[in-house]
Amino acid sequence: METIYALSSAQGRAGVAVIRISGRDTAAAVEALTGRRPGAPRMAELRHFRDPADGSPLDQGLLIWFEGPRSFTGEDVAELHLHGGRAVVAGMLAALGGLPGLRVAEPGEFTRRAFENGKLDLTAAEGLADLIDAETSAQRRQALRQMEGALGALYEGWRGRLIRVLAYAEAEIDFPDEEEVPGDLTAELQPEIVTLMSEMRAHLDDGGRGERLREGVEIAIVGPPNVGKSSLLNRLARREAAIVSDEAGTTRDVLEVRLDLGGVPVTLADTAGLREAAGAIEREGVKRALARAEAADLRIVVAGLRPDGGLDGDFGLAREGDLKVINKADLGSCEGVAAIPVSAATGSGLEAFEAALAREVAARFEASEHPVITRSRHREGLKACVEALDRALGALRAGRATELVAEDLRLAARSLGRITGRVDVEDLLDVVFRDFCIGK
Repeated sequence: METIYALSSAQGRAGVAVIRISGRDTAAAVEALTGRRPGAPRMAELRHFRDPADGSPLDQGLLIWFEGPRSFTGEDVAELHLHGGRAVVAGMLAALGGLPGLRVAEPGEFTRRAFENGKLDLTAAEGLADLIDAETSAQRRQALRQMEGALGALYEGWRGRLIRVLAYAEAEIDFPDEEEVPGDLTAELQPEIVTLMSEMRAHLDDGGRGERLREGVEIAIVGPPNVGKSSLLNRLARREAAIVSDEAGTTRDVLEVRLDLGGVPVTLADTAGLREAAGAIEREGVKRALARAEAADLRIVVAGLRPDGGLDGDFGLAREGDLKVINKADLGSCEGVAAIPVSAATGSGLEAFEAALAREVAARFEASEHPVITRSRHREGLKACVEALDRALGALRAGRATELVAEDLRLAARSLGRITGRVDVEDLLDVVFRDFCIGK
């Protein structure tokens, strides 16, 4: 396998740049650049780096040597910690490109080699990608747990139990007359299959919290025109993100703002006022507002207090779990209405509203202490596993041939194995690793 190299730190000017090399020719590359073979593993050494082509100096920096298989990729790996100037990085990459047997790494190739060499499973590799992309503290915590193997351990534990169940069925097929083989297959296998299905269904019934935390929670602000939805958005965003006007129908399209709400990534959407539209453009805005409200993970339903004590709008649109807000609370009393009173104009009540919103988001989507599903392919694999187990259980109860039971158990185990990468995953590898950055 070819030796690969890439800049592993961010592009651009920096104090320190890290270039990583991995493969069988790594030691030879270090010797060509520094005049000496690598020293003790995992010890930082100060080295002078020169261009092997003409001996010209490139930089003075640190070399860290990781001898395979005790490295990230499982191969011989060297990390060159250099000064982060563009000329230094460009010169070193050009020098490495001139060495025989070396080539630039593809995106995610270091991590793919780590997977192929058994250093991590596919769920851990995805956790690493999520950790690199994490924008909030909750995303970081979830990704770190997955990268450290919590999700993979759960799935491999289920798979191990499935394989033991399958072994009973296979034994009855291969050795039907042996005394050691249990005679009543139904009594032996059914309880464990039922338990596995129950655990997997509970894992699936998570409200999509892991996926929502990874991708971002969608919150829509909905209500009639002129109740202060855009003003509320601006207050939450702490900037003038939306145009505010006394003229009804100012907001014609869905306006989005990205926020970090208590560590959870949130996309907050200001929608057009819900009313009988005056023209084609406003009708389209109302249509989009209704669609966005229907698709949102959480909605903030806003009504506005009038000086006479009445309300513009009502909360008939609200559904269970929505936050109800009365804006313009500075105009009068909101007693007797089960909603959070705020004034986007004066700022009154906004602190309590933000706290309530953060609590609601955290309760639904904050990183769990238990491993959670973070990708649709995990969910699809688990559903396929449960469906196969359900068929196996039905075959057992109906007294069908053991071969049919065993085949469904094999399909169930294979569905779990595809999630972690233990079986038949070649077609998945490009999908899993294609979004990694070069150098990782």
